[in-house]
Amino acid sequence: MTSESLGWNSAVAFADRTIERLSSLGITSSGTGTELLSKRALFTDPLVARQVSMGGLCRLIPAADGWCAVHLPREDDLELLPAWIGVEPLSSEIPWEAIESALAVRTLGKLVESGQELGLAVAALPGGDDQQLIDRGTTNSARPWIQRSVGQRQSGMTLTDALVVDLSSLWAGPLCSRILATAGARVIKVESSSRPDASRVGDRKLFDWLHDGHEFQTIAFEAEAGRSELIELLERADIVIEGSRPRALDRLGIVPSEFVERRPGKLWVSITAYGRCGPWRDWVGFGDDAAVAGGLVDVAADSTPSFVGDAVADPLTGLMAAALVAGSVARGGGVTIDVALREVARSAAHSASVVW
Repeated sequence: MTSESLGWNSAVAFADRTIERLSSLGITSSGTGTELLSKRALFTDPLVARQVSMGGLCRLIPAADGWCAVHLPREDDLELLPAWIGVEPLSSEIPWEAIESALAVRTLGKLVESGQELGLAVAALPGGDDQQLIDRGTTNSARPWIQRSVGQRQSGMTLTDALVVDLSSLWAGPLCSRILATAGARVIKVESSSRPDASRVGDRKLFDWLHDGHEFQTIAFEAEAGRSELIELLERADIVIEGSRPRALDRLGIVPSEFVERRPGKLWVSITAYGRCGPWRDWVGFGDDAAVAGGLVDVAADSTPSFVGDAVADPLTGLMAAALVAGSVARGGGVTIDVALREVARSAAHSASVVW
């Protein structure tokens, strides 16, 4: 990443400010802003094309009235292309040329809403004609999270030996857990027996680094016995970190606020693409497309946008979530914390000084 990358410089500055916050709470972040945002780049080969993500599965594509990020990381995504834009996948390869042709004659608003209704990770870059779609439901860029006091505080709380149950996957949530572990927390990584963390395969070296020293537990969430096992574990946890869309927890009958209310000092942290409330609560998103949705891109002289770093919204959000947890623990907990990748990227893009 060159020094001329204003988006990268903004992201690093935002990360460094969050690391300073962690340091003020007596917690190490396992590296500088540049090191943490570049972590996966140490384990993968960067691509030359700036409109293609480092992982190769997300692209910035021009629509009729602006730019759209299309991210297709899951095998099932290809099956949804005909219903979304009438493109038929001819093999296991992503038909990028056909997708680009289809998007060129469609507007951002319809593309994003129809894609998200199907469960596709598509996002509009702010600045297009359909600004209402982009702006509605946003939080204050200086405080890109929602924190609610729903339980009682517990005096004298620390992270030392605190039990963290981490239901999250990929990068943001596990980075938060890693940082909490450096402060003395005990972390149990919980995975579904039918849907383990995808980064075990795609980013195994990053997975090993993020989960160094963590315990692992696999639970069949769909079975009644598995659900009981999960709830028992959540009841024992001091801190819960999860990255599920709200309807996934709804299906399990899990209400975060109820867990926090039952024991003083408990914390529940939700890390999602677009937040647990508002019009986008069930939208899908990952680090690259969520960064685009927040406007965290570089823009060339001809107005062509390009990706900033590698899935940059993920490590930024993981850092912020860790700082939010540490700050809340210092105040006695008793809260739910809702932090969204899109909102964190938006704050970084605006060079916002976070109001902690």
